[in-house]
Amino acid sequence: MSNSTYLGADFPKLGFGAMRLPSLDGGRNGEIDIEHVKKMVDIFLERGFIYFDTAYVYNGGKSEMALRDALVRRHPRDRFVIADKMPLWAVSRYEDYETCFNESLRRLGVDYIDFYLLHNLSGDKINATERLGGWDYMKKLKSEGRVKHIGFSFHDTAERLDEILTKHPEAEFVQLQINYIDWEDPKIQSRLCYETARRHGKPIIIMEPVKGGSLATLSGEAADIFKAANPEMSVASWAVRYCASLEGVITVLSGMSNIDQVLDNTGYMSNFKPLTDVEKKTVSKVVEALKNTPTIPCTACRYCVDDCPQSINIPGIIENLNNYTIYKNLAGSKQSYGWATSRGGKASDCIQCATCESHCPQHIEIIDALKKAAALFD
Repeated sequence: MSNSTYLGADFPKLGFGAMRLPSLDGGRNGEIDIEHVKKMVDIFLERGFIYFDTAYVYNGGKSEMALRDALVRRHPRDRFVIADKMPLWAVSRYEDYETCFNESLRRLGVDYIDFYLLHNLSGDKINATERLGGWDYMKKLKSEGRVKHIGFSFHDTAERLDEILTKHPEAEFVQLQINYIDWEDPKIQSRLCYETARRHGKPIIIMEPVKGGSLATLSGEAADIFKAANPEMSVASWAVRYCASLEGVITVLSGMSNIDQVLDNTGYMSNFKPLTDVEKKTVSKVVEALKNTPTIPCTACRYCVDDCPQSINIPGIIENLNNYTIYKNLAGSKQSYGWATSRGGKASDCIQCATCESHCPQHIEIIDALKKAAALFD
């Protein structure tokens, strides 16, 4: 597949992610500020961009309805493309696929979806989707014209990705988490997954280019490096352009929450130019600076968890504390902290028995770390 003939090669390389839309109540009840979203959508379209990404689960379905009100009902259908996703965790039998898909059509107010994805086809959901006939349903949707293109989003290893693409060549594209800090990450495997998709000839939609906002809120040495290289460009622009510079990319999704973000993103992407060799070196310097930020040397061995009377996920909390230390993204770290503590105690539940510290092979002062996490996140 040449770089000029793949699916979406002619698309503008910036997509509108509708997962973090502006709220009316500070996010407490999930009420989306539709009038604000309308202005964001209008600017995005006026500047020549077309790709809107949502999912059945985003904002409890309110994201889909927000796109209906701000986009579908106000602009000609041929002026934009919509991507939506099948919630695999909501499927326990084949008939559930149809129920979920029809609900998305209803919420969006459309009779077809341009790009339809199996949402987070990873872990146990890979085999469950095979067993329940998910791929057969996706092919059925395409054959009936209710979906233009089928693919999947993915958070797993490159090996698993290779298995899926080998077994299902009908997948037309894959959505991957890619950004410059995760490129060589051994868990996320951005580069390995990217190379796997390209080896199978599949174009890529990129999600998390700014790592949940973390690469847009850099401060200290990392931000200084970017500003010294180009004081006119936002920190976030480097992350998005890094991803858009890769070959075979349909578009790069940016979850935009306000008009300023839309103006910034569409500004530097309107006349997109791939990163130069000099700019790539600048990004490499930032990666080195971020990786050299002093953090707590937790190896996630989990010895500390074995006898914790409060069932505190200490490695998960320390990971969030380290991420905050590196990126200073408090909102993102609080959200991840909520997930890390959803099945056990919080940092503030620590009774300072020090059992964890006696088990830690790294001799980490865990009690102090939990105090710091409690002050930040609880």
